[in-house]
Amino acid sequence: MTLQTFSVLITGQIESVDLPNDNHVYCKYTYRYGPDWMPVAGLEQGLTQVASHGFSLTGPAAPLVWNFPIEIAFRSTNVFGWPQLVIAVYGPNSLGQGDVVKGYVALRLPLAPGPHTLYGDLYVPQASSRIAAGYTWLRGHRPEFREPHFVAGGEGRGVTAVRSSGCVKVTLHVVTRDMEQLGYAVRPAPPSIVAA
Repeated sequence: MTLQTFSVLITGQIESVDLPNDNHVYCKYTYRYGPDWMPVAGLEQGLTQVASHGFSLTGPAAPLVWNFPIEIAFRSTNVFGWPQLVIAVYGPNSLGQGDVVKGYVALRLPLAPGPHTLYGDLYVPQASSRIAAGYTWLRGHRPEFREPHFVAGGEGRGVTAVRSSGCVKVTLHVVTRDMEQLGYAVRPAPPSIVAA
């Protein structure tokens, strides 16, 4: 007997990031999903191009725009571990030398079919002590997570000191197939805007 599965197709783009005090940033993205989920098409991780502000004399800078396309298809037997899009934004440090993390965010992919716009607040880990903060300042690098998937889970996050750093905008179109056959009532949603 073969297990019945359903499919979820995600297409869209990582549109932009609002980091008022930063320039020349790029992002790395990946997905976190449960043990019963299997990617069947598309890229599981990627790297965008560098986005920069143009020169402006008219006030605050607009968001940094990537418009980077993403597409992935998953197959699963149940909804446990519904996929999340994990984004890490990088850019030059304050000395303009090496790249440092500017923020992390994990966005749960929408359950309902249709177009969606997601906004996610970025956060940056902070040093755990004043000595560590001084050391990272001297080195010119911020603390960062070894494993980017950490931001999509709840383990250990209660003791992690973070600071808000900006906002990412992602637009997606979700298509589902065969979910009704497994007893899941999925109805197309009107276009939605979700803040994570």
